[in-house]
Amino acid sequence: MQHRSSILVVVLLGVLAAGCTTTSDPEALAQNDPYEPTNRAIFKMNTEIDDAVAKPVAKFYNHAVPEFARDGVHNFLVNLDKPVTFGNDVLQGDPDRAGETIERFTVNSTLGVGGLIDVASKIGIPDHSADFGLTLGTWGIGEGPYLVMPFMGPDPPRDLAGNVVDIFMDPLTYIKFHGSDTWYAVRSGVGVLDLRAQNVETVDQIERTSIDFYATTRSLYRQYRDAEIHHGQPDIQDTPGL
Repeated sequence: MQHRSSILVVVLLGVLAAGCTTTSDPEALAQNDPYEPTNRAIFKMNTEIDDAVAKPVAKFYNHAVPEFARDGVHNFLVNLDKPVTFGNDVLQGDPDRAGETIERFTVNSTLGVGGLIDVASKIGIPDHSADFGLTLGTWGIGEGPYLVMPFMGPDPPRDLAGNVVDIFMDPLTYIKFHGSDTWYAVRSGVGVLDLRAQNVETVDQIERTSIDFYATTRSLYRQYRDAEIHHGQPDIQDTPGL
């Protein structure tokens, strides 16, 4: 545990340093890709692996598994992440969203048969996600230089550090049982499959309509993360005249 804590401290110090040197100016942010040649090479490799493996498997999964079963898997995975979402809601100082997360987790874990059925949405409890990368953004930490990680896709320092912290925030990380390593591997693998299967058509459309697939992906990723940080509200901090 001490070794894990040391890794966590190093990663956090790195992201704080990177974030503090990142400007909030929109034009500068758009150019904040100092490792673009390397990023493009990794992006190309990821795309080739996706075309050869992930996309065909995701398409087969969508074709072979009934929609209700896929929905059950998706709901179950989302429900497993709610303790991490709750922790980040608290760290972001948002009691309303934290309350919604607790309500959703309680309702779906009980009435929803362990999270397989999204009963909470049916009764009007809104859903949202939160991770430590978003929490850092809420605290004003910049994303740092844009990075593309092998097999993972876009993951700037702020979000990369957030991924590490979220592992430590997940209660299941500390639960050991017979076959637990297999369970964690299967959970991660099914999570990747679920995410890819849900976005087959969307990714294909973006790739077909993009002049530069890499630049489009970079832009969309940043827009999405910024919208998540501001809970879907426009960021007016750098708007002229405000």
